[in-house]
Amino acid sequence: MKTGYFHRFAALLCCAALLTASGCSSEPVVTEQIQQTEISLSWWGNDARNKYTIEAVEQFEELHPEIKVKCSYSEWSGYETRNRIQMISDTEADVMQINYGWLEQYSPDGEGYYDIYNLNAMDISQFSEDMLRYGLKNDHLNAIPIAMNAQTVYINKTIYDSYGLDVPKTWDDLFHAAEVMKADDIYPLSAASKAMWLYLITYTEQAANKTIINNSGKLNFNANDFKTMIEFYQRLIDEHVMPQIDFYQRLELDNEKYAGSVAWISDAVNYFGDAVAKGREIVAADYTTIDGTNPGKGWYAKPATMYAVSKNTEHPQEAAILLNYLMNSSEMAELQGIEKGIPLSAAAQETLKEQNLLTGIQYEASQKMEGCTLGELDPVLEKGGMIDDFFAACNDVIYEVKDIDTASSEVYAQIKSYFS
Repeated sequence: MKTGYFHRFAALLCCAALLTASGCSSEPVVTEQIQQTEISLSWWGNDARNKYTIEAVEQFEELHPEIKVKCSYSEWSGYETRNRIQMISDTEADVMQINYGWLEQYSPDGEGYYDIYNLNAMDISQFSEDMLRYGLKNDHLNAIPIAMNAQTVYINKTIYDSYGLDVPKTWDDLFHAAEVMKADDIYPLSAASKAMWLYLITYTEQAANKTIINNSGKLNFNANDFKTMIEFYQRLIDEHVMPQIDFYQRLELDNEKYAGSVAWISDAVNYFGDAVAKGREIVAADYTTIDGTNPGKGWYAKPATMYAVSKNTEHPQEAAILLNYLMNSSEMAELQGIEKGIPLSAAAQETLKEQNLLTGIQYEASQKMEGCTLGELDPVLEKGGMIDDFFAACNDVIYEVKDIDTASSEVYAQIKSYFS
């Protein structure tokens, strides 16, 4: 980054006496000069996130007039694409919001991001060792998680109540709800592609009583398990429980054609803010199980988002000051609230408690997550190519291009390649 100079001039003009015919005398002009360092910050999010983050940066610059922050932000897909290009070309921002899976992608040896352990201005004592380990690669602290995240079942209870239905707890509950709602062309639940993929893994882990990945990090599902996933996906579609992902439309939640959705904790407001504003009662349901027992089996948690510092930064001290502000300051905590989930920083949590900001659907979903023992989501399961391969196989079966045994065997081989 280039270092420039910010000049502020204060003129002190004093007269020894009142204005006379001979004029007034003046003291010399005193010039105050502050050296200002420019660093950059990047993040992704919706308009609300952009607004409060920009406001936070403005407050930061007031607190630290020696630091100028250049902001770069966009929605998720554009950010992901730009980040990939910047990481390859070493032009990434000094401080950046990153996805958990990017640690393995860009820093498998721990050298892809700056080692935060070496940044004294960042107070990592506000985070537990259990939380910091998510950002460790080869003993280098590459990133710090902002909050934890998990796929959650959100239910528009107002719709369910109108049909005399309880909030679903089991897969059978969902199929029963579909029988009741089908006449009005309402789906009891919905999910976009990644959420659907993880939801199907949850069902199959419960049905097969094994995890998709073993303790050694290898694929534990076989072709028959993927057959189970495909068959269950088709059943969800055929019996009008959930729409096919190719026809999923986020706006149908607002239109109340979907009576619920599987989504991240961090997306709760994005998905259901309008419904809450309309007075609808939205609840975070129990994690779906086969028989209503052992909640959390087959469900996974991960860092919602993380902050990292560029390994190429020319201003690590200033970057660390900004990072600490974003993670631990009361100013940022109040502006951000729980939009990204319940903050892991003890200092930020204390601020939210004092301001009575630990409320709402996201807080409820976070409490569900903390009340269950969830597995740790392996980043490999979020690889877009793998998810695309799976749903391509599903479509081959749905549209009778291939029989299910062939499709299952082929997608098993494809997914297995991601673990080699």
